[in-house]
Amino acid sequence: MPGYFDTKIEFLKGVGPQKAELLNKELNIFTFGELLQHYPFRYEDRTKFYKIRHLTPELDHVQILGRLVKIETIGDGRRKRLVGYFRDETGEMELTWFKGVQWVVKKLTVGAVYIAFGKPNQYGRKFSIAHPELEIYTAATENRNAFQPVYSTTEKLRAKFLDSKGISKIMEILLQNALPQIHETLPTSILERFNLLAKKPAIKEIHFPSNPEVLRKAIYRLKFEEFFYVQLRLLKLKLTRTEKSQGQILSDTNLLTEFYKNHIPFELTGAQKRVIKEAYNDMRSGKQMNRLIQGDVGSGKTMVAFICCLVAIGSSSQACLMAPTEILANQHHEGLKEFADMMGLNIALLTGSTKKSERKKIHAALLSGELHILIGTHALLEDIVQFKNLGLAIVDEQHRFGVAQRAKLWAKNKQFVPHVLVMTATPIPRTLAMTLYGDLDISVIDELPAGRKPIQTVHRYDKDRLKVFGFIKKEIELGRQVYIVYPLIEESEKMDLKSLMDGYESIARAFPQYPLSIVHGAMKPADKDYEMQRFVKGETKIMVATTVIEVGVNVPNASVMIIENAERFGLSQLHQLRGRVGRGAEQSYCVLMSKYELSKDSRIRLNTMVRTNNGFEIADVDLKLRGPGDLMGTQQSGIMDLLIGDLSKDAPILAIARDAAQNILAEDPDLSHPSNALILRQVQSQRKHQVNWSRIS
Repeated sequence: MPGYFDTKIEFLKGVGPQKAELLNKELNIFTFGELLQHYPFRYEDRTKFYKIRHLTPELDHVQILGRLVKIETIGDGRRKRLVGYFRDETGEMELTWFKGVQWVVKKLTVGAVYIAFGKPNQYGRKFSIAHPELEIYTAATENRNAFQPVYSTTEKLRAKFLDSKGISKIMEILLQNALPQIHETLPTSILERFNLLAKKPAIKEIHFPSNPEVLRKAIYRLKFEEFFYVQLRLLKLKLTRTEKSQGQILSDTNLLTEFYKNHIPFELTGAQKRVIKEAYNDMRSGKQMNRLIQGDVGSGKTMVAFICCLVAIGSSSQACLMAPTEILANQHHEGLKEFADMMGLNIALLTGSTKKSERKKIHAALLSGELHILIGTHALLEDIVQFKNLGLAIVDEQHRFGVAQRAKLWAKNKQFVPHVLVMTATPIPRTLAMTLYGDLDISVIDELPAGRKPIQTVHRYDKDRLKVFGFIKKEIELGRQVYIVYPLIEESEKMDLKSLMDGYESIARAFPQYPLSIVHGAMKPADKDYEMQRFVKGETKIMVATTVIEVGVNVPNASVMIIENAERFGLSQLHQLRGRVGRGAEQSYCVLMSKYELSKDSRIRLNTMVRTNNGFEIADVDLKLRGPGDLMGTQQSGIMDLLIGDLSKDAPILAIARDAAQNILAEDPDLSHPSNALILRQVQSQRKHQVNWSRIS
């Protein structure tokens, strides 16, 4: 049955059908509940008054007490504007209106004392405020709430007098009736333990704060609650999965021991050992493993995956590894075949390019159990691909696969759900990982193998091009190879392709003595592979490419990455591209080329790349610049619909809320204890409503 907070917004006094329609379209606000959760995005301190003589153009918004001494309309047609002459004891300034002039004239009273609020602009010696907020000064205004909320709005809403002040007025009307309807959503034990404000005062204070300290408490309370219920939902999903999904017990370490003793080519890092131990504990537990392994490019995720495969195969089951592209699947196959051959294990590759006769052999060997490891692309998901006993499914760069695609892989074993290992070289900030992958266990490989030298990154402008060419020549003479990458953004593909071809020609002119490769998305796959292979074999010294090489071939001899128009790339993309070099023992370099005029964000991105090689630090900066929605793309956007929490700033609150949710579920997984009745009611009400606002009641 619909409750008070389901009431349509048009029934609120001061709104009506026309304004309601605009609020629906412009702010996605349909109900009382949604309006109440349209929180202010900042607050203005209205305790301070400025004198006209003390104004400077650097000031943001100012509040001035003065008298309106005269108004006049100047110009006509489109140039028509209303000017009000506003005076205090220190001087005079102008208040100007360019829109709604006739309406504004009716509202103004010459000779009245007003409080004017707005951004001061200087013209010659005089100051002016365009479209100021005006309020007649009375004794009541002197004693009013000093902290004023500022709500996000739009031009269309402003035209209907629903600017921030207009929204504030209807919010006041709503709050008077809504406050008695608001119920507490967190138990007393949590409120007391974390010193949280109760729900009712928190809602009241966030809209109309009494003072800065209470406002801070209100914001903290509402952020905590939002994170608490997001985490509770994810942790419950995880609990349900571990209870329902039995996993095969994979605990035989004989193959693993043999590999360690006789074949492992290098000493594992401490981080690799830790992650292998975490995965092994999952695989032998009898519960299905669902683990995300995060590690920078070159941190040794593939070796960790192979060692987990050895545990599975030693325990009489099979393993598969699914990669998003043929290039990456080929690379995994080539890398792991060497180790599989040492151990006498059968490994095969299945992609769209695999011949029909070869496919038949693979299908038969899988069913008989003769094939131990299958590596492939989406081709692994086809119904005809059946295993005798799939014990471990590994997914590389998991964000490139949809949930439905991954689910097909889990269904490849009818008796047990396979253990799942998800790998990503895209570092995800901890807050984002806890929210996006809250139902997975997360392991982090945060060390690079010994002997790997950090890639030296520099930023150079177009004017430095000849010096950069000299550096390229020197590196090639030392026997190294070079990537030169151009952006390819879909909206301007033709223009980008032209700049790539122009770049290719200028490189060919600058280095006539060296053979070049070129790779871009418009090429046929066979041509692309041919060019890639020439570079891999060292037949060409320079690879001119678009971002198709972002995830791709491992060329240890390539030691220089030049990124053209680096300001047009996102941080994570720059970091991925840089990871194409630095794979051998030699010192590697990344040169970021850009024009001289850069936006503030572009400069931050390029400076971050120069300053650090740490993927997690880079991901944190990226999160602050772009926000979580943009970072993960549209497929994850539903999880990102936070009303007040901010994943880029609120990591400490998120961690505390997650711990609180974990503690509650550890003691009472079904939320059946009377002390958790409020939590259970809230969880059930959230299930009924797709939208977030049910958190209010």
